[in-house]
Amino acid sequence: MTGRPGHRAAEEWQPVCRMAELEVDRGVTALVHGQAIAIFRTGDDAVYALGNHDPFARHTTAGISRGIVGRRGETPFVASVAHRHAFDLRNGRCLDDHHVTVPAYDVKVVEGVVLIGSRKVPAA
Repeated sequence: MTGRPGHRAAEEWQPVCRMAELEVDRGVTALVHGQAIAIFRTGDDAVYALGNHDPFARHTTAGISRGIVGRRGETPFVASVAHRHAFDLRNGRCLDDHHVTVPAYDVKVVEGVVLIGSRKVPAA
């Protein structure tokens, strides 16, 4: 790896689990690159990863991995347990307040193994 000391290469992927271990429309939490990440598998076998915190729940430790997975039109989302705010699984943007986001991470599945990559850059 080249670059600054302590700087993660953009192509660094961390294996977290086998795809078969993820329940459909349920979240799990994994520690990835030192961050708590919520990982979701939807009914169409897409896998998404978001930072496992609810920005609206200031006094609770419940992460969004325990939220309710659903769809609004074509948008897959997870609704937080504490306040039911919905977050787009693709980019972390809150569907109820567009000024609020949670970090979203790159995900790929290789030979049945779910790999989590870098934090996605938010769209302008």
